[in-house]
Amino acid sequence: MVLGTRTFVLLCLCSWTCIVSGSDYIKYKDPSQHVETRVEDLLAKMTVAEKVGQMAQIERSIASGPVMKKYLLGSVLSGGGSVPKPKATPKDWVDMVNELQKGALKTRLGIPMIYGIDAVHGHGNVYKATIFPHNIGLGATRDPKLVERIGAATALEVRATGIPYVFAPTIAVCRNPRWGRCYESYSENPKLVQAMTAIIPGLQGKGSHKGVPYVAGKNNVAACAKHYVGDGGTKNGTNEGNTIISRKGLLNIHMPPYHNAVMEGVSTVMISYSSWNGVKMHSNHNLITNYLKKKLKFNGFVISDWQGVDRQTTPQGVHYKTSLATSINAGIDMIMLPFNLSMYLKDIKSLIKEKRIPIWRIDDAVRRILRVKFKMGLFEHPLADYSLTHELGSKKHRDLAREAVRKSLVLLKNDKHDGKPLLPLPKKVNKKILVAGTHADNIGFQCGGWTINWQGFSGNKETSGTSILKAIKKTVGSNTEIVYEENPKSHSMNSNEYSYGIVVVGEPPYAETFGDSANLTIPEPGPSVIKNVCGKMKCVVVLISGRPLVIKPYMKKINALVAAWLPGTEGQGVADVLFGDYGFSGKLSRTWFKSVDQLPMNVGDKHYDPLFPFGFGLTTKSQM
Repeated sequence: MVLGTRTFVLLCLCSWTCIVSGSDYIKYKDPSQHVETRVEDLLAKMTVAEKVGQMAQIERSIASGPVMKKYLLGSVLSGGGSVPKPKATPKDWVDMVNELQKGALKTRLGIPMIYGIDAVHGHGNVYKATIFPHNIGLGATRDPKLVERIGAATALEVRATGIPYVFAPTIAVCRNPRWGRCYESYSENPKLVQAMTAIIPGLQGKGSHKGVPYVAGKNNVAACAKHYVGDGGTKNGTNEGNTIISRKGLLNIHMPPYHNAVMEGVSTVMISYSSWNGVKMHSNHNLITNYLKKKLKFNGFVISDWQGVDRQTTPQGVHYKTSLATSINAGIDMIMLPFNLSMYLKDIKSLIKEKRIPIWRIDDAVRRILRVKFKMGLFEHPLADYSLTHELGSKKHRDLAREAVRKSLVLLKNDKHDGKPLLPLPKKVNKKILVAGTHADNIGFQCGGWTINWQGFSGNKETSGTSILKAIKKTVGSNTEIVYEENPKSHSMNSNEYSYGIVVVGEPPYAETFGDSANLTIPEPGPSVIKNVCGKMKCVVVLISGRPLVIKPYMKKINALVAAWLPGTEGQGVADVLFGDYGFSGKLSRTWFKSVDQLPMNVGDKHYDPLFPFGFGLTTKSQM
């Protein structure tokens, strides 16, 4: 068959167009391809510089669009209290994250960066976010479905600020309340902590397969199970300390929540600062690679803690290059630097060149990071928009937090007067009501650490919320006179003036090592307020704390005692239950000791002699 000139030319043009379009086709950018196919295609195109850039996570204070592009970086984070500007709006956050993302997208391969932030009880860094009760309180609810709903609400508030990745949940099993992070633990009981990993499908969305990272869509975030493993079991409850326990003990007590987290499809796992029998977790190849990655078949990425590589040595940062090699060879995939970028880049490239870190280990790390990014949909939707900004601090989320507060309160004592229990309190009384204590009118104290700032804050001006005092006033109504004294003296009170007193005292905010405590006493003036008020009138003490504290010396004076933990911004939930709109239902998620000399003491121990046992909690009925 003979073709005409015109037909021949057209066919040639068509063929050339097909060839060109075929050459333009990039497999890893095609969302119709299987994730693993996309990962391998992209990995094969990457240089060593691009790979080690993906493994680095830097703090936002040293990040910029040009920095992301120049150093080919894969991740940025906000440390505790690190924000675009004071009282930043969701728009401010979105704009900052997008600026950094645009820098990452301008690199040769256009690999999007992943921005991470702590959100351990709501979007804690962010002004006007909903702050939920800390995990110790959520453990007292015994309600995994509630915790899952909190995860979903937290995901929406985090996404409202343009962030797709959270360093949560903490699934430590706290075995000693002296530990400054005990409030980040749901319980001393591994089975209860396992149940509360239900927060992971709340954060990430449902639909995961065992071991495979999963994020449902733009309303969800990648989660991070932390801190692997044994951080809640250190000797004397020392933060970043040494967990002395047999392998069987470690696997029976501290490992079970990680089994569940992996089954839930958690995207990432963060390594603990702590050691196991003297070996730093950041260098533990057996537990990170052999157990987590191989035995549990975890396919997401493993991230270090903040300066976790540096903290393998004393002084910190000595022999950084060796520490870096040890951590990466142990199985850590992403390094939370967060500042020493130039040293990291120099040393890791040198280690690869010297073959002290094999290239297959680098490829495994990058493969895992890319897998999570593809699973999250970051390649299709790298930039955030303003469509979810209304979710931050929304009424539905505050109502959910208020519900969580109600369900987390544990009633430990409720004496009868005139044949009737003191709680629930009457709203209408003939005399005044005294409200006293350092924590009665202080939203910051209610929230605890990891709120606005790393160590938390004091007062009512740093974010939105309802203090317990304000909640009490709203509940009893304008016809009942409330007298508030933060630190009343015994001689200044006339007991005949008051129907009863409400004392709200406890711990100031703290985080991590700053919270480690040998004596676990209520700081002054808390004990003095309890003695002064409860020595004059019927009183209920509401204890705001991240753990059980020494309370036995005051029990005879106290008529009713409520463990309110760290309830967060929605203090109205406390008043809801005190005054009987809802009943008390919370159960202790950890043992309440008589004396610190008994510690560590956990349910199931041979010599178990608590003031209040694990699972204890009196109940009341709603008066509605």
